[in-house]
Amino acid sequence: MTAGAAGLGGSLASVVILTAAVILGVALTLLMSRLLSATVLKGVPSSFALELPPYRRPQIGKVIVRSVFDRTIFVLGRAVAVAAPAGLVIWLLGAVKAGDSSLLILLADILDPFARFIGLDGVILLAFILGFPANEIVVPIMLMAYLSTGKIVEYENLGQLKELLTANGWTLTTAVCTVIFMLFHFPCSTTCITVKKETGSLKWTAAAFLLPTAVGIILCAVTANLMRFLQHIF
Repeated sequence: MTAGAAGLGGSLASVVILTAAVILGVALTLLMSRLLSATVLKGVPSSFALELPPYRRPQIGKVIVRSVFDRTIFVLGRAVAVAAPAGLVIWLLGAVKAGDSSLLILLADILDPFARFIGLDGVILLAFILGFPANEIVVPIMLMAYLSTGKIVEYENLGQLKELLTANGWTLTTAVCTVIFMLFHFPCSTTCITVKKETGSLKWTAAAFLLPTAVGIILCAVTANLMRFLQHIF
């Protein structure tokens, strides 16, 4: 097979996996909505009201001020309240040694058996857990653990990233299960805080946290073991 054909095949596989993930996400969202409406939300009326304010000519000064407060101040506040403490914890886990390994690697080793069962590894699962404050740091945490650098890093070259992941045991099963768990896992801290504020209920906040996580674990376990079974047969 030529390099061009191999590249085309890889691109087509990526498109298929991404499309399947999107379709799966939409289908399961509709399915879970149907399930909740037929069980715990049965008989609870649902309504959607959208009230449009009267149209007024925008005032540039007010638009700029509101943008600064609504976007910049909110992001900075989130960074100070959530991201900074989370970054400190992650740095300590990567920097503090216990024997020959960092605390980050030791925790990953503890999670590894369960993570392997659902098609991941301990590093990936730990990265999702530590990425609770902000989902954007999940992949950098993985790279930090794989490289044992003690600091969050990012790759700009996809070829180098592929080599690193392959060297650390990633297979097609690992990649597919990681995509599935990325799609179905607990929301970030900001979303959980928003759910708590909007509903005023810890019960619904816990449900918003646990339900997608349970779905993700089940889907990953089924997918991983099915792919292993097929690989064993063929």
